[in-house]
Amino acid sequence: MKDITKEIEIAAAEAVKAIYQADIPTGDFLVTSTKKEHKGDYTLVTFAISKALRQPPPQIAAAIGEYIQRTRSWVSGTEVLQGFLNISLSTAYWNEVLVDMQGNPDFWKPSQPREKVLVEFSSPNTNKPLHLGHIRNILLGWSMSKIFLACGHEVNKVQIVNDRGIAICKSMLAWQKFGEGITPEKAGIKSDHFVGEWYVRFEKEFSAEYKLWQETDDAKAHYSKRKETEQSEQDFFKAYKNVYFNTYSDLGKEARELLLKWEYHDHDTIALWKKMNGWVYAGFEDTYKSLGVSFDKLYYESETYLLGKDLIEDGLKRGVFYKKDDGSVWVDLTDAGLDHKLLLRSDGTSVYMTQDLGTAQKRYDEFGAERMVYVVADEQNYHFQALFAIMAKLGAPYAPGLHHLSYGMVDLPEGKMKSREGTVVDADDLMADVVEEARVAAKDREMTDPEIIRRIGMAALKFFIIKVDPRKRMTFDPKASVDLQGQTGPYIQNAYVRVQSILRRAGEVSGSYEGYELNEDEKLLLNMLGQCRHIVDSAAREYSPALIANYAFTLAKEYHRYYHEVKVLQAETEQAKFFRLILIKLIGDILAQSMDLLGIEMPERM
Repeated sequence: MKDITKEIEIAAAEAVKAIYQADIPTGDFLVTSTKKEHKGDYTLVTFAISKALRQPPPQIAAAIGEYIQRTRSWVSGTEVLQGFLNISLSTAYWNEVLVDMQGNPDFWKPSQPREKVLVEFSSPNTNKPLHLGHIRNILLGWSMSKIFLACGHEVNKVQIVNDRGIAICKSMLAWQKFGEGITPEKAGIKSDHFVGEWYVRFEKEFSAEYKLWQETDDAKAHYSKRKETEQSEQDFFKAYKNVYFNTYSDLGKEARELLLKWEYHDHDTIALWKKMNGWVYAGFEDTYKSLGVSFDKLYYESETYLLGKDLIEDGLKRGVFYKKDDGSVWVDLTDAGLDHKLLLRSDGTSVYMTQDLGTAQKRYDEFGAERMVYVVADEQNYHFQALFAIMAKLGAPYAPGLHHLSYGMVDLPEGKMKSREGTVVDADDLMADVVEEARVAAKDREMTDPEIIRRIGMAALKFFIIKVDPRKRMTFDPKASVDLQGQTGPYIQNAYVRVQSILRRAGEVSGSYEGYELNEDEKLLLNMLGQCRHIVDSAAREYSPALIANYAFTLAKEYHRYYHEVKVLQAETEQAKFFRLILIKLIGDILAQSMDLLGIEMPERM
């Protein structure tokens, strides 16, 4: 299909060459859709080239307009407003666009140089169920995977499960001490939620222990030593909690001993670890199924935490890294605007950076990935800056293709969430709540089909989260997400359903739209359909599914307006009816394709 934006750029560059004998690259011309209040379909902006041509923008716009109207059959008229050249396209052009779209169902897919892309997302801890923050992570990762596929890339979806460490041991210890052998089945609780409750139980028991300790003479002595800092007693003990856990706490000691047993492969400890992680994995799988996502490969931190040491050794030999007197290994990243970064402790044990270096290399060896995208909250921005800088220093062939898709945290109208205190909103509960909101909203329309209600609820959840630029912190409001009149997933689904309803009533239709003169709304809708390819391309390049979400909403909004203003089945002529049926079918198809890229299913009825 003809890319009209490129065609206008080429025509403008040709005009400048012919009129001013100047070579202006096509990329220097800005072409946008014409604003509704002005006549025209596309607008060429000439201000940026005025200095190079030494002519005022209105004069340049007029000269280019006269040239392209004379040399391009697809231009029916031009209008100059200051330095803006508004270009109207011919009916023949729009008919050609419609024919091209009909003949190529993939007209909306951009063409990018094919790459092997690996997307890491979700990557939860096994001490608690997935929560609202994970949902944003998962939706971004899944959507980007689908967008990359639409652009022609080879995509692998992976996650690294954080299945080891002190937090996992806290859940294990709490179940050991207080669980009395109870299982998720006996408790009647979803298995990952069950494990998460033991993590919360540990924190409650530890907090109670810490509170008692604060009343002891030993605790008061510690505070007295720090009194010169002018901290209040409350602030001191709030800040001292981690020191207490690692130094004086009985529960902390037991948790650390459990971690040591795990590291030394104690039989009973490993058996307990496998049992409780198995409960979590079963729960995760159910949640992923409800969200409609899957992975091509899972990595486990228990298997990757020793990776990376070979890379460290190689870096030492090549002088990329250096060793301190205590035997620890570091890298100097000051030339990248960072600081010195620890890579191996003095006792030779790994840090997170070590294993991330090794995991990246392992993935490259396994998949040959030219681009690796890490979907991780913005709290880890520094970590990934350092990781990528280290890979560049090592000369890794995949270093230029490393990208951190950094996203802001998600709050609820009530405020922040805290996992240790059990105030996190679990993903399963949130999905159930939003589907219930959809069911309540559907009552007025007498809709009872549970599958349709599920699709509406999940569209509400997914769209509300994805429509926000990933880099921004956001607040998720379940009630607002199901509003059929707002910027929501159900609003877009409703537009699609209206299209399907008209098409069902029309049945099999044949005919011709030859001679039909398009109205301005129809040109606008065709223009918007043609823009889909550019939107998907931009979403892939900018790592922002929000661009597609907002495009789908705008297209749905324009269709709703068209639906109310123009008759389709009772059109004034058979040509108009045939044209409009084809047009709205394309709109329905693009709405469905756009929402599919966001992981959202469309209902046939609402």
